[in-house]
Amino acid sequence: MDREFMEYDIVIVGAGPAGLSSAIKLKQLAKENNYEISVCVLEKGTEVGSHILSGNVLDPSAINELFPNWKDLGAPLNIQVKEDKFLVLTKNKSFSIPSFLLPPLMNNHGNYAISLGNLCRWLANQAESLGVEIYPGFSASEILFNDEGSVKGVITGDMGVGKDGKPTEKYMQGMELRAKYTFFAEGVRGSLSKKIIKRFSLDKESCPQKYAIGIKELWEIDSKNHKPGLVLHTQGWPLSKGSAGGSWMYHLENNQVSVGFVVNLDYKNPYLSPYEEFQRFKLHPSIKKFFENGKRISYGARAINEGGLQSIPKLTFPGGCLIGCSAGFVNVPRIKGTHNAMKTGMLAAESAFKEIIINNENPSLIMNEYENSWKRSSVWKDLWKVRNVKPGLKWGLFLGNVHAGINMWLNDLGLGFLLPYTLKHDKPDHLSLNKAKNSERIEYPKPDNKISFSRTDSVYLAATQHDDNQPDHLVLNDEKTPIELNLKEYDSPEQRYCPAGVYEIIGKGINRSLQINAQNCVHCKTCDIKDPSQNINWVTPEGASGPNYPNM
Repeated sequence: MDREFMEYDIVIVGAGPAGLSSAIKLKQLAKENNYEISVCVLEKGTEVGSHILSGNVLDPSAINELFPNWKDLGAPLNIQVKEDKFLVLTKNKSFSIPSFLLPPLMNNHGNYAISLGNLCRWLANQAESLGVEIYPGFSASEILFNDEGSVKGVITGDMGVGKDGKPTEKYMQGMELRAKYTFFAEGVRGSLSKKIIKRFSLDKESCPQKYAIGIKELWEIDSKNHKPGLVLHTQGWPLSKGSAGGSWMYHLENNQVSVGFVVNLDYKNPYLSPYEEFQRFKLHPSIKKFFENGKRISYGARAINEGGLQSIPKLTFPGGCLIGCSAGFVNVPRIKGTHNAMKTGMLAAESAFKEIIINNENPSLIMNEYENSWKRSSVWKDLWKVRNVKPGLKWGLFLGNVHAGINMWLNDLGLGFLLPYTLKHDKPDHLSLNKAKNSERIEYPKPDNKISFSRTDSVYLAATQHDDNQPDHLVLNDEKTPIELNLKEYDSPEQRYCPAGVYEIIGKGINRSLQINAQNCVHCKTCDIKDPSQNINWVTPEGASGPNYPNM
């Protein structure tokens, strides 16, 4: 099929912090060297930032480098952290860990509590002012390859295709976007990134990637409960043995609070529901008080890379590279990844620009400099210090935290050489579930509709939209597996790990089947990760589909 095409020097898939930072850096380098370079950024959301969700306390190191004058340019970094608190929760009590006992790298002073969505909107404005072409509402659905196998670019998804796969009256054919290099900045578990990793065996020398699900709400709270610049983290209750995670609460401007709950996706009990754990967490006496007389504004969820240094795949392949969370640069104990995502985008930009300016017509297929430079960068150093924290949690919360603390303290004191080992991750998260017959059911409280809420009410706040007549973007490899395996062995965990109520078992007896309410999907990718049979494949839906997050 012949398609219209456009050619660029660089095509970037995803307008998150990594993709936008790389686009900006490319244009900055071009300006410094009096050189013309064409850069295109594709974004599947309705606008830049509409699919962006993060906790986010920002380490400003990367933005300081990219825009030393960001304050003068009006970057939305308005609330500097003033107070760090860390609580360990039991069912009815909390215990504060004094700040002086925590490793210095966990100190947030000098960082900013922000909306990452708003930062991306600002970065997009800066990119466009430099001449970057940004196309929101267009998803990259396919990868283009040259005859010899190198990446040639991407194809945007066809618009106006019906559920039956046939064009409707709204049909618009997708376009080829060709490039010397294609940067994949799709975020966690990107639909094209996972294909690239598989095709080029980029993960053959790394550990399995580990993930968590982060569920977030934005609240406007009573002013007497609001403390701008307060950063609060918790561990412990309500999670029980066989599961791990924690919470955050960041006090922003305008009486707003970002609150969220993270559950590691290597949990064992198939009856665990991350969404329900979050809702009952908010009812803890030490937490509930902040939200009394408050109003919930928005809701969303996303997966988080947690594998760290051991799980990062090879970043380059013929014709392009992975940047940001497509590869996984989150520092788990710091609960930060934006600065690393931005920095890897900038490093990739420097490498690509160097290759192009040396030989514009025929640059090297592989950006070798990027693979080398990130291993010499602040990103590598950041992740090296905490490489043993996540895998050490396999010993349980207490021993895992003691081990983590020793590792981080010694690294902060410059004595990391005393612990030269690197622990490995063992199996991928989807293999961690116990069978239902060997697991204890978990009884969750009903929502009070004041502080805790139903999934239906929450999905409404995500403002997610999918045309009912578009092809399903949640694809089953085998239609029988949900009943014959997932229901039989695990009591259909997809009904519980999905934070949007997408999956439902309907019917009775031999007539039972899995109903997929794809219109509810908030694009968190948890199903693609946690499904025990890896039967669910998340593919990109029609452009502009999905959640529409304000200020998240």
